[in-house]
This record gives sequence, C-alpha cells and structure tokens, in this order.
Amino acid sequence: MTEDAVRTTIRHAVDPATAAAMGSAALRDAFRIGGLFEPGRVALTYTHYDRMIVGGAMPGTAPLPLAPIRPTGTAAFLDRRELIALNIGGAGSVTVDGTAHPLGSRDMIYVGRGSAVAFASASDEAPAKFYLLSAPAHATHPTRVVRADEAARRDLGSAETSNARSIFHYLRPETVTTCQLVVGLTELAPGSVWNTMPAHVHDRRMEVYLYFDLAPAARVFHFLGEPAETRHIVMANEEAVLSPPWSIHSGCGTARYAFIWAMAGDNVDYADMDPVPLETMR
Repeated sequence: MTEDAVRTTIRHAVDPATAAAMGSAALRDAFRIGGLFEPGRVALTYTHYDRMIVGGAMPGTAPLPLAPIRPTGTAAFLDRRELIALNIGGAGSVTVDGTAHPLGSRDMIYVGRGSAVAFASASDEAPAKFYLLSAPAHATHPTRVVRADEAARRDLGSAETSNARSIFHYLRPETVTTCQLVVGLTELAPGSVWNTMPAHVHDRRMEVYLYFDLAPAARVFHFLGEPAETRHIVMANEEAVLSPPWSIHSGCGTARYAFIWAMAGDNVDYADMDPVPLETMR
C-alpha cells in the first residue's frame, strides 16, 4: 500500500476571531470531518491542532496497512507518533508488528511509537470500522488492548436536565501510559440529548468528537466557539468535529447518540478543564 492509496486532507488552525465571522459552510469546511469510513481504504485528516491526525479505516478481510503520509515527513507513519484505533463496526483485528489483536465492537487498541500496523475485518459482510487518532510521541509505550467492559465508567447528568450520560474512559494514566492521547466514549441515556453541558474549555489541549450510533435521519447540533461568541455545526452519523483549545464543545441531538472524544496537548489530566457558567454564554 502506498501513500496514493490513503486519502489525506489537511486542516489548518483557525483563530477565534476568524471563526466568529464564518458562515455555516465555512465552519463545516474548517471543523467538520466526513467520509471517515470508506471500504478498503484509510482516510486521514492531518490537523494543525497539536498535530492530531483523525481518521478511519474500513478494511475487508485482506490486511489494510497504515502507510506513511507526506504531512508527517517520516518514513513510517508511527516513527514519531502514537495511535489508537477504536472499533465501532463489526469484528476485526489490528496487527501490530506481526501480532494480531482481535477487536470487537467498542474495543480499543493503543499502539506506541515506532510500530507497524495493519487492519482487517473478520467478515466482508460486516466490516470493522476503526476510528483512528494519532498524536506526536516523545517516547515509546507498550501496545495495550482495552476492551469495552474494561473502560472506567462514570455516570453524569440527569433526566431532568436531559443530559444523563455515561462516560467510558479508555486511556487513563493509571492503566495505559501514553505521551499525549486521552480517549473515551460517552453514551447518552434514553430520553437525554445534551452532551457536555454545562460546557467547559481547556486551552491546554485540543479535542475532537466522533458522533456515532445516530439514526440516519437524526442530527446533532454541535456547539463551538468562544463562550460569549458561540456557533454551531449540524452533524450526521459517523462524522467528526474538531474543537480548538479556545472553544467550547457541546451538543444537542434530535435523538439518542454516542460519541468518542479524544484530546492531545500539554497534559493527560482528564479533569484539567475550565468550567463555563451557563449564564455567561452567548
């Protein structure tokens, strides 16, 4: 597999004043990432927010390697990077340096710097969908598989405020050592539609959401922008959205949904955030 077989796009960083002047189409072009899961292909978006790469791999039963891409400037994709792959599709496997690791739905694998990676599905009829996130790495840490039932669960919100949700923290410093990546999954309870409200910012880290498990006709209104200058992007199933460090990141859906959140930046402290009082938002 060569770089030509990988679809790669680049997103440059946007400052808050520029974002405040954007219309809907410009906001979507700058922050929304679609087309992540293409049969038999790796689709990657290289961002200038902490050099995070956001992507998807939807392999058949034949191995689909993770090839180098021009934006990283390295001979192999993970020469100076770490990676997670979280499966939101059918059963599959991720092969790391010749060892295959089976992954079911909502299972995740962390791969450290310097490894070679390939993806495969157990069946062509029900292919795996590997959501990919990669950030620069200053050290090499061991490959680790985290099963869906091994993620630390925390329940937040309430039915009264329409934001009852369960957070599943996959990459935690006490269980999996990473250089930058912090990753988890949030699932809304039946009847709840709001996520990450009350909102917060964390200027020390960027974040990216992947909305999934959303009905075809349903949508999530994802809110971004500075707290006193908010905007929104309408998101469909299996679309990702970038959240700059200066921006809030919250959403409200027309039906129940789930999303994967991931951060990269100055630390891996999940609780390092600055709350935004609701009465100050505009």
